[in-house]
Order: sequence, then C-alpha cells, then structure tokens
Amino acid sequence: MRIISGTTDFMIEEGTAVAIGKFDGLHLGHRKLLREILRQKEDGMKATVFTFDPSPEVFFGMNPARELSTREEKRELFREIGIDILVEFPFNKETAAISPEDFIVDILCRRMNAKFVAAGTDLSFGAMGKGNFALLSSLGRHMGFDACKIDKIERNGKVISSTLIRSLVEEGNMEEAAACLGAPYKITGKIVHGRALGRRIGIPTLNQTPPVDKLLPPFGVYYSEVKTEGKLFKGITNIGIKPTVTNDNQITVETSLYKFSGDLYGETAEVSLLTFRRPEMRFSGVAELKKTMEKDIRAGEIYHGLSEIH
Repeated sequence: MRIISGTTDFMIEEGTAVAIGKFDGLHLGHRKLLREILRQKEDGMKATVFTFDPSPEVFFGMNPARELSTREEKRELFREIGIDILVEFPFNKETAAISPEDFIVDILCRRMNAKFVAAGTDLSFGAMGKGNFALLSSLGRHMGFDACKIDKIERNGKVISSTLIRSLVEEGNMEEAAACLGAPYKITGKIVHGRALGRRIGIPTLNQTPPVDKLLPPFGVYYSEVKTEGKLFKGITNIGIKPTVTNDNQITVETSLYKFSGDLYGETAEVSLLTFRRPEMRFSGVAELKKTMEKDIRAGEIYHGLSEIH
C-alpha cells in the first residue's frame, strides 16, 4: 500500500476510486463504503482512501484526541483489506480554508485523478464544512467522476458510528462494540519489559504501553486473544495502573497467555478484548493478587473452552 502523508504536494497518475471519511474504528459502515471502491479495482482503478490528519473534530477541539484506531492501526487495517493508496491529508488552518469547489477540482480531480468517489450521507468538506454529497455529485458529472452515496447501517435501532462505538468501549461493552466494528476491539503495541513481577510469582505476562491517543475501556480484566508473529494465542488481559504494586499511575496492558512459554520482547502484539471480567482492584498484597490472578486465568480457560468446569 502506498501512503501519502504529511504533504499537500502530490500527484496520482493512475485513475482512482476514492473513499472519503475519518475511518475511526473502521466499523461496519466504513467497511460497506470501502467495499464499493474495492469493486472498482476490477475496472483498473486504484482503491484509494482519503482522510484528514488530524481529523477536523480533533483539530478544532470538538472531540477528545483519543481515538478508536491509532494511525498505525488504521494503516494495517487498510493494508489487510486491499487498499492500494492511502492519503493522510494534513488538516491545518490553510487546508481547512479550502473551498468545497476547490477541494473537488484541485484535490480530488487534479491531484488524486478520481474516477469514482464514495462517501457517506453525512459527508462534509471544504471551508466551514459546507461541501456535501449533493455538491460532490453535481460537480462530479462535470469533472468526469461518478459519486456513490453509501447509506448508514443500523443495529438495534441505532446508527452504527464511531461515536456509538466510542461510548460502548467506554462502558466496557466489548461484545456490542465488536458487533458494530465487525471485529473485536484491539490494542496494538510493542511488547516491552515490565517489572517482572508476574514472572516471579509464576504468572508471566506480555507487557505493552498503550499509545497515548488510543481510547481505552474501563480499567480491569478482559478475556482476550493476542496475535503476534503471525500466530493467535488466547489469554486474559489487565488494563490499568496496577495499584497493588505501583503508585506511578502508568497505564499498562498486561496479558497472560495460557500455557505459553517464550520470549516475545520487541515484537508487536495485537490484543483483542473480547469480554470484560472484572474491574481493576487494589489487593492487600502480592499473595492476594496472585490468588485472584489464578482465579482469573482458570475462568479464562473455561471461557475459551480450554478447561472443564469443576
């Protein structure tokens, strides 16, 4: 996948099928939109995603900076589904002032060589967000590209959106978040050295420091799956500040893999949070912490179908 990032000075020579959006979380609605541009590859177009970096909402302070998907996570998802070109267009005072007409003529047509453009019904672009799908479609007929409007997807009477999924994650409702995303909610990061307490008490863990711009669910323990080095492992994950053994308020993601031994330090791990088990707790000491962790692991093995219920 070709990535164009941090510049407004670029030209794409190939004809493109463009999807416009924020793509935070890459939920079912986003996937529906992206399927439309992927279909155009059959006609020789390059499947291209156009997104602003940062998003207008973040730039103007309308949304918190913590997002469902970090830049690296979005890039990996786009690679996986077959996107050819990703444009992360800088959003700043200058680019925010581009008129809707100039956005279509100069960016979509001249720079991106768009032949097909897909966007959601709530599309807005250009200065003050005054550009909409009606303008895109109208100008498209004059500029030589087809505009495709993608309707929203609903679940249980609610429109699937990044805002809805953000609220689900903040509640710890990982099952419903996964249903809206089309995949479990993930935290991706390198495995780093921790305090080695888990190893000393016989329960080694994979330690990650979550990206500062990543939205985290409530602190606590989650049944999980971990993908690393092309392999999938089942485990149980604690997200929080480890109040029993530290007082530095450093947020960590620690995962215990069932019956695993090996050295994964320095590798990138993708932790999928499946189900919330319990909130993070402060224990009287390491002994009580170990006893509770052992209970969590036994419950996790039952959850994952790796152990009988006794």
